[in-house]
Amino acid sequence: MAMFEKVWENMFEGGSLWAGVINGGLAQVQDTVALTSGRMKADDYAVRSTRNVTTALGTMAGVEYGAVLGSAVLPGVGTIIGSIVGGIVGDQVGTFAGSQAGNMLFKRTRNYESPKQVKELTMSSSDASQTDEVSTVQ
Repeated sequence: MAMFEKVWENMFEGGSLWAGVINGGLAQVQDTVALTSGRMKADDYAVRSTRNVTTALGTMAGVEYGAVLGSAVLPGVGTIIGSIVGGIVGDQVGTFAGSQAGNMLFKRTRNYESPKQVKELTMSSSDASQTDEVSTVQ
């Protein structure tokens, strides 16, 4: 249990903090520009902001936990590789969780996008005009 407490403490200092701040911060700046230029609706901005925060936290946690696991397997090189892989996995998990939570909170719809689809939507500015539909089979 002490190992997890140490990871939690380290997550908010050093490299993992900056990885999360840069990752989530740049995405938030892009979304803010899209909102102020009229390319994004306010509810989409709220969803994206939620996603950006969870992506940053996921990246930070992934870097730290990846480093711990990598160090356990192969100290030195494993720490570096674990940090990179953990950061990528944490980013994907944070993106997915934030998109789901943001959609439930701000759009009141269910959105079953995969992390890859969420990243693709991030790259396009036309998703503000898309609607989410849930189909039912009777």
